[in-house]
Amino acid sequence: METTEDDFDSFVRARTHALLRSAYLLTGDQQLAEDLVQSALSRTHQAWKRLADPANAESYARRTMYHLQVSWWRRRRVAEVIPERLPDRPGPDDHAAAVSLRLTLRDALSRLTTRQRAVLVLRFYEDRTEREAADLLGVSVGTIKSQTAKALARMRAVAPGLADFDSRNGALS
Repeated sequence: METTEDDFDSFVRARTHALLRSAYLLTGDQQLAEDLVQSALSRTHQAWKRLADPANAESYARRTMYHLQVSWWRRRRVAEVIPERLPDRPGPDDHAAAVSLRLTLRDALSRLTTRQRAVLVLRFYEDRTEREAADLLGVSVGTIKSQTAKALARMRAVAPGLADFDSRNGALS
């Protein structure tokens, strides 16, 4: 029993930050992201003994997180507000360009629906296939395709400056 608790504690210490980054991208709000991760970790803890291998814990936690987020979408229709500050992360040497890009991206993401934002996070941040994203969100592949197309079209419309972003070196060209 002691080893099981130690394994779970190690998992939480090692992977919470990565789960929080994904949750933030899904929710667009730091407090909602923390709530989402806490709920997912709680459910992961309940299922810990059933996991065949502790290496599967992160996949289980992420899948739980995605399912919880979909449940929250369906349950409430509350206007979202993107916080004034995005989590810090390493960026290019040109801080002005990085700040400008971050603000542009934040504004563009705030204009997407929660479903569109989740699809973009899964497809492009998490690098999931259409099938994996559909399975995680409990929707069809066609829904993933249409939501991706709508989200990207909306991003292009509201933030044409992102078209000049060079993702290879993380700078505006």
